[in-house]
Amino acid sequence: MAKAPEGPTPGYLVWRLANKWRVAVDRALAPLGLTHAQYVMLSSLFGMERAGLRPSQRELADRTGLEPLYVSKLARSLEADGLIARARDLADTRTVRLTLTEKGQEAVRPALDLVQELLDQLLAPLGGQDDARTAAFVRDLTALLDAPLDRSRKDS
Repeated sequence: MAKAPEGPTPGYLVWRLANKWRVAVDRALAPLGLTHAQYVMLSSLFGMERAGLRPSQRELADRTGLEPLYVSKLARSLEADGLIARARDLADTRTVRLTLTEKGQEAVRPALDLVQELLDQLLAPLGGQDDARTAAFVRDLTALLDAPLDRSRKDS
């Protein structure tokens, strides 16, 4: 049996940081009429479109880490608000492709700036976005995100 940790566990700290970030982004975006989840959808779609992609809802779910059903619900809501357009793929009618509307592009640009300012504040204790400590932090977070959490897998 593992010894009880002194101080907060890594899982607790990850949970606290994720919640701190979500709340800060929600508060910053509220004057723009956006939630953090809507921002994640719009900013990810914006980035994918800039890369020349026209993603499906499933591809956007994979990119964002959001559940496909949640992406579908958010997409319907964002479409109703005139921020995105949803269209059936001509080659596979089961697939729904997403694009930002002009209104969506106008909404996401100031949101990107606000979240960038928050990111600068968050990473300041590590030396800022261009610091080696931040690069190491990003590598560590990426490794954790890439690690499977399959409960049925037995430890070797």
